[in-house]
Amino acid sequence: MRAAECVFCDIIDGQTPATVVHRWPDAWAIVPLGPVVDGHVIVIPVDHVADYREDPAVTAAVMARAAEIAPHPSNLITSAGREATQSVFHLHAHIVPRADGDDLALPWHSGRWSKSPLPR
Repeated sequence: MRAAECVFCDIIDGQTPATVVHRWPDAWAIVPLGPVVDGHVIVIPVDHVADYREDPAVTAAVMARAAEIAPHPSNLITSAGREATQSVFHLHAHIVPRADGDDLALPWHSGRWSKSPLPR
């Protein structure tokens, strides 16, 4: 299933070029247009779903595929809704490799670490 005017559906259909890192029957891993660090990839399902809430089975498959290729340490990030920084409305999970001292600020970093109840 594909959606009209969806760049990720166009990539899956071969209409838009992409750097493909891995292909599975149900998902692809590609390099985003603006990787934030070396090794940053996104995992997209072959079937079009708007975000992780739409089809839990597709979301589970994307997470499983991401887990297969994600390095340690890394962040696995997905969003649902424009207010949550989603800009492409086709489910995708960012795998962002991390390194000690990389100073990469996540989108929700507000500088209020000292107020967090979680250990750093």
